[in-house]
Amino acid sequence: MHRANKEEGEAVNLTYFLFFLCIVVCTLIITYWAAKQSKTTNQFYIAAGSLTGIQNGMAIAGDYISAASFLGIVGTIAINGYDGFLYGIGFLVSYLIVLFFIAEPVHHLGKFSLGDVICSRFPSNKMRLLMAIGSFIISILYMIPQLVAAGLLIRLLLDINYSTSVLIIGSLMTVYVVFGGMYATSWVQIVKTVVLLSGTFLLSLIVFARFDWDITELLAQVQMGTPLGESFFLPGNLFGNPLETISLHLALILGTAGLPHILIRFFTVRNTKEVRKSLLTASWIIGAFYIITLVLGFGVVALIGFQDLVALDPTGNLAAPLLAEELGGDFLLAFIAAISFTTIVAVVAGLVISATTAFSHDIYYHIIKKGRTTEKKQLHAAQWTAFAVGVISTLFALGLKNINVTFLVSLTFIVAASSNLPVLLFTIYWKRFNQTGAIIGMVCGLTASLMLLLVGPHVMNPDGGWISREPLFPLYNPGILAIPIGFLGAFLGSIFSRCPTHSEQEFRQFYIKAQTGIGSWRDGS
Repeated sequence: MHRANKEEGEAVNLTYFLFFLCIVVCTLIITYWAAKQSKTTNQFYIAAGSLTGIQNGMAIAGDYISAASFLGIVGTIAINGYDGFLYGIGFLVSYLIVLFFIAEPVHHLGKFSLGDVICSRFPSNKMRLLMAIGSFIISILYMIPQLVAAGLLIRLLLDINYSTSVLIIGSLMTVYVVFGGMYATSWVQIVKTVVLLSGTFLLSLIVFARFDWDITELLAQVQMGTPLGESFFLPGNLFGNPLETISLHLALILGTAGLPHILIRFFTVRNTKEVRKSLLTASWIIGAFYIITLVLGFGVVALIGFQDLVALDPTGNLAAPLLAEELGGDFLLAFIAAISFTTIVAVVAGLVISATTAFSHDIYYHIIKKGRTTEKKQLHAAQWTAFAVGVISTLFALGLKNINVTFLVSLTFIVAASSNLPVLLFTIYWKRFNQTGAIIGMVCGLTASLMLLLVGPHVMNPDGGWISREPLFPLYNPGILAIPIGFLGAFLGSIFSRCPTHSEQEFRQFYIKAQTGIGSWRDGS
């Protein structure tokens, strides 16, 4: 009997291994093809603006739907009901702000990085350095929980040591970016989006089929499977404090508009028509995906039950894989696990290219070399930077394996919303805004978000926190305070500084360039 179980376990591990191997081989083939295309910095950083709107929209969706979205939200819905779905709504609504206020001006003003966008109005090495540091911090903060999740997932499924798992993921993402640049990153994300949507859609259809396509029967089973009963479908189960809920959604809705790895994707298309098409495609994909996560969350509660889920995994992060095992056995579990793996790899590759661009283009090329270096040296600097970023983030993930780092995902959105977003919006739309205001806003937002985290319950907590004491700031999500501090710093810094501002005519010329692209580097290309 023991031998039979052992043989069965080996067969299951082999199934998992073959799925993982298939994905790794496919993505390495993409990288090999992309390496032949990435011969210049223009190709390496932004794929030479060659993506169509639909391709870029799929890549944006791939960049955005992280492991936290796929694994975390299904589990959050299963455990907390309606409040869990609000995460998905916040993520989706955020794209409206990007679409209406940010996307087209960023495309017109920038070339490779967010530093280009801000320096198109405030040309300064200080400003460029600050934007690069902000982008670097946000990218690393977002990357760590993805790598930790990947290590835990591979360890669980293939019974491989955590450190080895993280090294595998870290090596893969570094290879994608070092050799393939934005071409490889984009196509890995496109493949991930197709696989993720098709896999989760298949899973949701099987859930409905289990209940003979009767939604009322599914909802009745959900109500029976959760201790929350009817309140499962009502708000208030995740956060007792309404301020916590408002703060979280403020960060989710505003944060996307400041995420560097999302915004640099608007440089990979040729014109504003493709920018709009990118965002509309991404919004439809993301909207469809979060509706699917709602069905999967219901399926977990109805078919597995709250008690069994929490007994197997109190965090709920394994809800989707457990549902796959319940519905289709080891084969479907292996397929969903492979999708989770692809999700993580695609997101971290996007983050690596973002951090790489911030350092190699803004700091190396503009600040260290002052724009005087060859194309070949720039490309080599970008590749070495990508390698260094991969190593740094992998080392962080190895060192944090025993610490719950999922809160870093929401922190990333708070940092982006309180530092990058005020500077971007004021740069594009406010005539009175000046360089001093930009620097103060960036520093205030970045410092406030990090400090409020350090004195909040994620870090200071007598019940399992990094520091065992009562928190100085009561909210888990400090966005409701950090984001206004960033905006206020930028506003007051501009009002009270003696730094010269643009004249009416200068600002009008800049604004026309931001909104139409007339006079931008793309206009002459």
